[in-house]
Amino acid sequence: MAGFRLSLRSTKRRQDVDMTQGNIMRHIISFALPLLLGNLFQQLYNTVDTWVVGNFVSDEAYSAVGTIAPIINTLIGFFMGLSSGAGVVISQFYGAQQHEQVKKAVHTSLVMTLCLAVLFTGLGIFMIPYMLQLMNMPASVTPEATTYLTIYFAGIIGLMLYNIGSGILRAIGDSTRPFYYLVVCAVLNTVLDLFFVLVLHMGVEGVALATILSQAVSAFLVIFNLMRTDSCVKVTVSELRMHWKILKKIFYVGIPAALQLSITSFSNVFVQSYINFFGPNCMGGWTTYTKVDQLLFLPMQSVSLAATTFVGQNLGKNQPERARQGVRASLLVAIVTTVSLMIPVVIFAPELASVFNSNDAVVSYASLFLRWLTPFYVLCCINQVYAGALRGAGNARACMIIMLSTFVGFRQIYLFSMSHICNMEIPIAMAYPAGWLLCSAITAIYYHKVRLGKTRLVDDQ
Repeated sequence: MAGFRLSLRSTKRRQDVDMTQGNIMRHIISFALPLLLGNLFQQLYNTVDTWVVGNFVSDEAYSAVGTIAPIINTLIGFFMGLSSGAGVVISQFYGAQQHEQVKKAVHTSLVMTLCLAVLFTGLGIFMIPYMLQLMNMPASVTPEATTYLTIYFAGIIGLMLYNIGSGILRAIGDSTRPFYYLVVCAVLNTVLDLFFVLVLHMGVEGVALATILSQAVSAFLVIFNLMRTDSCVKVTVSELRMHWKILKKIFYVGIPAALQLSITSFSNVFVQSYINFFGPNCMGGWTTYTKVDQLLFLPMQSVSLAATTFVGQNLGKNQPERARQGVRASLLVAIVTTVSLMIPVVIFAPELASVFNSNDAVVSYASLFLRWLTPFYVLCCINQVYAGALRGAGNARACMIIMLSTFVGFRQIYLFSMSHICNMEIPIAMAYPAGWLLCSAITAIYYHKVRLGKTRLVDDQ
C-alpha cells in the first residue's frame, strides 16, 4: 500500500519544461529523446502485430494487417491534425504564462476528443468496405482486413484519448510521461498478441483486440495523470466544457493540419492500389518496407514535434529569434540522426526484411524497396522540421497547401503517368522520394521568406 501511495504522489510531480530560457540544444534533445523512445515503443507494438500474423497466422493476414494503415490514418490523421492545433494553442498560452487560458484549452480539447471519438467509431466501421475496394484489396486478403479494421475502429477512443492527453503534456514541455505510458502499452500489446494468437488461436481478431486493449490502458494512464497533476493542465471533470473562442483558435491551426494529414493518408490508399497491382508478394514486401520506413521517420518526427513546442512557447513569449535558433538546432539533430540510421538499413536490408517475413519473394521485394528509397530520407528532415516550426508559429495553412500539392497532387500525377509509361515496381515506388524532394524545396524556400513570429495565437495581457 505504501508503494501505491508513493506512485500516486509521483504522478503529481510537475515535469513541465519552460523552453523560453536555457540551453537550446539541450531543450531540443531532452524533449525529443523521450518522444523518440516512446514512438519506438509505439511502432514496436504495431510491428509486433505484423510480426505475429506474419509468423503465426498466414501470409494473407500479414498482407492484410500490413497494408491497411492508409485506411486507419485517413481518420486518425484528421484527429492528429486537430490535436496538434490544440498542442500549439496550449504551448503558446503556456509560454505567455496565461495559465487560465491553458486550463480552458485543455478542457476544450478533451471535450472535442470525446465528441470526435463517437463520430469516428461509426464512420470508421461504415467506410471499411468502400476503402478496401478503393485499394484494390485482393479477395484473399479482404476478410482478414475487414475483421482487423472493424475491431480497431470499435476501440478507437483509447488511441484518441491517449494522443490528446500526451499532446497536452508535450505542449508544456513534458515528453517523459507519455513515453512511460507507451512502454506499458507496448509491453501489454506484445503479451496480449502472443496470448490471443498462440494460446487462444484467435488470429487477426486477437491481434486487433490486443491493440485496442493496450491503447485503452495507455489512455487511462495519461488521463489519470492529468487528473492528478498539480500543473496548469490539471483536468477536473466538473470543468469539462467547450470554450468556443479557444476551439476557434484550435481549429485555426488544427483544421489545415487535419486536412493535410487526412487527405495525404487517403491518397496513400491509391498509392497502395498501385502496389497491390503487382500481387501478394509485392504487397508483403511493401508491408515490410513500410515497417522499416516508420522507424526511420521517428527521429525526424520527434525532433519536428520538439521544434513545434519550442517555437510555440518562444513565440508565446515573443522571442522569435530564439525560436529560429531552435529550428536550426532541430534540423541539425534530425539530419545527423537520420543519416546514422540510413547507412545500416541499406547495408542490412535483407536481414531486416527477413525479421518480418521469411518468404524469399517477400524479402526480395522488401530489400529492393529499402535500398532504393532509404537514401532519400534526409530530404524528409527538411520538410518535417520546417513544417513543425511553422505549425508552432500557428501557420499550419502554408504547410497544408505545400504538402497537399506535393504529397497528393504531384504524387498522384507522377503515379498515373509512370503507370502508363513504365509500370514497374521501383519507378512506381519512387513516387515517394520525388514528392519529398519537391516538398522540401518549397517548404525551405517558404520558411526562409516568412517572418516566423508573424502569427501569435495569444493575446498580450
